[in-house]
Amino acid sequence: MIRHSLAALAVICMVAPAQAQTSEPATISVNGEATISVPPDLAQIDGGVTTTAKTAREASEANNKTMGVVLLALKNAGIAEKDFQTSRLSLQPETSTRTSGGPTQIIGYRASNRVTVTIRDTGKLANVIDTLVGNGANDISGISFSVSNTSKLLDEARVEALADARRKAEIYARAAGVTLGAPLSISESGGAVPITYRRAAAPMAAAPIAQGEETLRIGVAVSYEIKPKAQ
Repeated sequence: MIRHSLAALAVICMVAPAQAQTSEPATISVNGEATISVPPDLAQIDGGVTTTAKTAREASEANNKTMGVVLLALKNAGIAEKDFQTSRLSLQPETSTRTSGGPTQIIGYRASNRVTVTIRDTGKLANVIDTLVGNGANDISGISFSVSNTSKLLDEARVEALADARRKAEIYARAAGVTLGAPLSISESGGAVPITYRRAAAPMAAAPIAQGEETLRIGVAVSYEIKPKAQ
């Protein structure tokens, strides 16, 4: 009885290590990618009013008055209040050029109020610029473009990127003489790449504006199980 028990125990000890040393499945690992280029349907303008005066109060009052006219003009032009927002407000002294050994003197004050305007119809971009400039905005520093339905477009790119990875893996599988199985792991990289255009304030109202396209890129890394081809 004791001999039989020892024999059974020996068999169990031999089988357990063999089961623990199960090898990982063979795989093919590839990268897939997809690129979608679309014209932007949103634009943002960064502009504002800068005024100077001898006193801080005069500079602030003049600035507030002009900016009030600008904001009212935007509203009358059909821009919703949620689509324009103050981005920077400042009041700074202006000093004279310092002579050798002389003290710096304050000769006036500069007030600045900047606003970011979102335009949901890029075809109205030129009209909005004219509205800003025509109603007193004298500091327009840039325009940026973007795409509103980025999430939907990226989902389409994900499907295409995975299909691209599968295509590459099948090429390698055929060349290696193996059968391609199910994906064992999938990881994503990449994303939207915004396109931004900047123009100087003076020529902006007259210059043509090229909005170009926004490019969305998605990359995936996929590992597929492979098996020998059936004979």
